[in-house]
Amino acid sequence: MKGGNWYSFRGIHVSLALVALIIFTTLLWTWENNPIVTTLRSTQEWYHVPSEFPVEVPVDSVGTTKVKKSEEKSLPPIKENRTKLELDIVHSPAVDSIPAESPKIQYNQDVRSSSRSEVCNYAKGRWLADSRRPLYSGFGCKQWLSAMWSCRMTQRPDFSFEGYRWRPENCDMPEFDRSAFLRKMQDKTIAFIGDSLGRQQFQSLMCMSTGGEESPEIVNVGWEYGLVKHRGAIRPDGWAYRFPKTNTTILYYWSASLCDLQPLNSRDKNTDIAMHLDRPPAFMSQFLHCFDVLVLNTGHHWNRGKLTANRWIMHVDGKPNEDQKIAEIANAKNLTVYSVARWLDLQLVSHPRLKVFFRTMSPRHFFNGDWNTGGSCDNMTPLSNGSEVMQEGSSDPTIEGALTGTKIKILDITAISQLRDDAHMSRYTTRGTLNSSDCLHWCLPGIPDTWNELLVAQI
Repeated sequence: MKGGNWYSFRGIHVSLALVALIIFTTLLWTWENNPIVTTLRSTQEWYHVPSEFPVEVPVDSVGTTKVKKSEEKSLPPIKENRTKLELDIVHSPAVDSIPAESPKIQYNQDVRSSSRSEVCNYAKGRWLADSRRPLYSGFGCKQWLSAMWSCRMTQRPDFSFEGYRWRPENCDMPEFDRSAFLRKMQDKTIAFIGDSLGRQQFQSLMCMSTGGEESPEIVNVGWEYGLVKHRGAIRPDGWAYRFPKTNTTILYYWSASLCDLQPLNSRDKNTDIAMHLDRPPAFMSQFLHCFDVLVLNTGHHWNRGKLTANRWIMHVDGKPNEDQKIAEIANAKNLTVYSVARWLDLQLVSHPRLKVFFRTMSPRHFFNGDWNTGGSCDNMTPLSNGSEVMQEGSSDPTIEGALTGTKIKILDITAISQLRDDAHMSRYTTRGTLNSSDCLHWCLPGIPDTWNELLVAQI
């Protein structure tokens, strides 16, 4: 009896073991063929970085240059103790700052949702005629536009330049909608810091956000940022306005060089100004924690005439610069751009919500001379030199190189604006037609509106 019970009990155990084995085998087969598992596995493989990979060097003004694998070892290794004075960063980026062939897309690009996962490059595409443009009226946006840039208020005879929009290649860029933009920027601050072209972009965004309509509900909050007109000044150092419905603030601060400028003698109004090439503007340092989106630009004030007229004296490491190589304007600009970019990249660690964009150089279109030698830009035929940009790299290698290896995004507008020599102020003003021409600043509405469309699409 006892033996029978024992064999019966043992048989039950064997049966249970067989059932468990069958269930385990079935589950294992199901798991191996589960599409979720396949996705997880491919994701892990996707993020695997091979030990050898091609690298990229900064793009020059005519295209992209690639380095062969056999040449990789010739690149200089990164030096942890590199000082701000070393200008060779402009020519030879550190190896660890160069992206590998991995799923990480460059910060100025997005991936379009398609079966081919095409890369979206906002700076690559074409200009198209669009009867729905401009986005606001040059007559109606008097509240925000400087009269000197509102071409509708001048004696300019033709405005065909207003009727075009930029369509990036492989990008699903939605039409600008001011209500959607303000909702996206609810309880946020967007700051422009740069020269007069940055001010144009600021005024453009104010007009776009209001539809060019009078908006008495918008509050001037410049005082919160010290942006008030000081005694004897022509204008304040910037402006800041708040949309009360969404608590959205848009501001601009004038910093043509992106250097920290400090008077050498604060009691003398004619004193020289210390131009600290390796320090960000004090305003940026002071209010960075207030910003959610920051847009920088510099470029056109980097010439000997501007530095002399403004009494800017180059300083490095807190003292007057004595290095003749740095004293060259191109090198001084590069040092500043690289210094600001790397300083901001370090700040992003403690400001995780902040998105920083560095806009590339806005092109000039002086023909048959320069601004002071009779140069002009009288063409009024849109896109007479073509409508497409097909190059892969930026036409501003300094900005592109400085942002390599950082989390700062490039707002690449140089090549697309180069095609629009028809949209400058030219010789037309509110006072009449002049003999001289402004082929640097743009009519508003105009090309800076496109810059903002590209900006908003990437926020």
